[in-house]
Amino acid sequence: MPTVIQVARLKERIRDIADFPKKGIVFKDITTLIKDAECLKLVCDLFAEEAAKFDVDVVIGVESRGFIFAPIVASCLGVGFVPVRKKGKLPHKIVSVSYNLEYGKDSLEVHKDAISKGDRVLVIDDVLATGGTSSAVARLVEKLGGKVEAFGFLIDLTFLKGRAKLKKYPVFSLIQY
Repeated sequence: MPTVIQVARLKERIRDIADFPKKGIVFKDITTLIKDAECLKLVCDLFAEEAAKFDVDVVIGVESRGFIFAPIVASCLGVGFVPVRKKGKLPHKIVSVSYNLEYGKDSLEVHKDAISKGDRVLVIDDVLATGGTSSAVARLVEKLGGKVEAFGFLIDLTFLKGRAKLKKYPVFSLIQY
C-alpha cells in the first residue's frame, strides 16, 4: 500500500473540476497526474505491487480511464488485457449487461470470447464511486464463467460507499477521498 507521503504527492496532482459532468459533482481529473512521468510511474508501481497479491489469468480495464492502467498492470503480471467497453464499441460477438447510473441507464460489453470459463480476473479502473459500473463488470465476468479475484482503483470516493456493492470481492485503492 502507498505511504502517506506517496498518497499526498498523488493527491497534489489530481485536479478538482466543479460541476462536471453535471451541477453539484466535483470531478477528480487525473490527466494532471498521468502527465507527470514520476507520478505515473509511481501509480503503475503501486498498482503492480497490489495486483501481484492475486493469482489472475487476465486483467480487465473499464472504459475509458481504466484503459490507462489495466494494460500496464497486465504486462507487469505477465497476463493478458481485456477491455470492457460501452455499448456499440466492440466489433465481434459480445455479452452485455445494463446497469443504473445516478442519472439514467447504461450498458457495458465485452467480447464473448474474452473471458473463458474458470478465468481468474482482476478488474482495474480509475475511480470507485457508487459501485454500479464495477458491479456490472463483475456480472459480465461471471456471465462468461470467469471469477473476479479483485478490484483495484486509483481513487475510492469513500463517501459514496461503492465498496458496499462489491462486498463479496477484495477491493484495493491507492487514494481515498
